[in-house]
Amino acid sequence: MPERPDDDELVRRALAYPYGPPAGSFVQIGDRTVPVSPGEVDLDGRRPLLAYGSNASPEALTRKLAHLPPEPLAALRVTLGGWDVVYSAHVTGYGSVPAAVVPSPGTAAAVHLVFPNEAQLEAITATEGENYRLERLADFSAEYESGGGGPREIDAFASVHGPLLVDGTPVALAAIPARDRVFPAASTPAIIDRVRAALMPDLSVPEFVLHHVKQGGRPLPPLC
Repeated sequence: MPERPDDDELVRRALAYPYGPPAGSFVQIGDRTVPVSPGEVDLDGRRPLLAYGSNASPEALTRKLAHLPPEPLAALRVTLGGWDVVYSAHVTGYGSVPAAVVPSPGTAAAVHLVFPNEAQLEAITATEGENYRLERLADFSAEYESGGGGPREIDAFASVHGPLLVDGTPVALAAIPARDRVFPAASTPAIIDRVRAALMPDLSVPEFVLHHVKQGGRPLPPLC
């Protein structure tokens, strides 16, 4: 059994979400990240899964798939039209405020599509817990970074809690680039601090994170 990370690492992990998704396409093989172009990857028999948060991060994928044989997992960069990446209305059991996707007509977000095999999909799904459900994305456009049209059917993990509302509006992840974004954007440290100040103002940010690591996550109410 792997050792539990120390408190400093737990706080770092919470604040570092979504763990630096690469600016281009790649293949993850165990802990190795290999840059590729979309045309170089054999996707036969694989369904695309929208990766808009940590599922597009080599760091997170390495953790999530560590118990499996190191088989290739393609993660292709796409521009997703009609949607944006915002914070979900919950705190995770590792103390962060994770992502959700919401319709946003006119917005084009830079995300990834991953193409897992059955075992990889099962492992990724297990990490989503009860906070997300796997759905078919609707009313979108997708274009690969090379300029080619993306798939017309995409699966996505949808937050069961919906978006976190701050002053009545969703807040986009500043770490995820987007064109014609209509929502305000914030970094993960800033949004964690905002939630902490509203719900547990007597705690510091590290204390807030470690509280949720110990007690588990929680849904979040709208914040004024």
